[in-house]
Amino acid sequence: MAPMIPPRTTPIVALDVPSIGDALRVVATLGGRCRFYKIGLELFTAAGPAVVTRVLETGSDVFLDLKLHDIPNTVRGAARSAAALGVRLLTVHGIGGSEMLEAAADGGGDALGILAVTVLTSVDDAALARSTGRETASVSAEVARLAELAHEANVHGVVCSGVEAAALHRRYASELALLVPGIRMSGGPAHDQRRVVTPAQAAEAGARYIVLGRAVTAAADPTAAMDAVLAELLSVAA
Repeated sequence: MAPMIPPRTTPIVALDVPSIGDALRVVATLGGRCRFYKIGLELFTAAGPAVVTRVLETGSDVFLDLKLHDIPNTVRGAARSAAALGVRLLTVHGIGGSEMLEAAADGGGDALGILAVTVLTSVDDAALARSTGRETASVSAEVARLAELAHEANVHGVVCSGVEAAALHRRYASELALLVPGIRMSGGPAHDQRRVVTPAQAAEAGARYIVLGRAVTAAADPTAAMDAVLAELLSVAA
């Protein structure tokens, strides 16, 4: 039986697959090792709300990673619909501003945690400068700016890389839950991510949640990979 994970750092496995069948096979393979799954744009576009229902029926929680960015009323309605499905966490883009973030929190109510996305983990300073048209840009400064917007909007938390997590944890402690994607095992490939950390590094930095994708699902033995993640998290909590 998999060990009990301390509530301070909850592992979430990304179901970045094209169908409900593929998703449920990942859930069945990991069994009790994981009880929280991310459904992102690829799977939700292919399967719709039905995949959320099917994953919930396994006794797992769902993080719906849609990175919403629209007018406040539309985002409010989308958050309300996600809450009605039974989703636990939902992402919206922090760059949408305070009014949009507040609308998301209002639509989600007490049952749905809204997470404001700061800067994607595939972006570094150079990429941020190119995308914003600035000669220079600082990822850490932009993350801090968007985190403050999220705090003012009273949302559940923010999505940031492990590189920025420690500073945000010092600033907001339990006021903002930190979700850290881009998790890689020590020595593992970074793939298309640039600001990556290990499970232990994310936990030590104060992450409430970590998201694991190919580090687990593309491993030769996904169960062994998940066991390694759990062992790292337990070593930090010990």
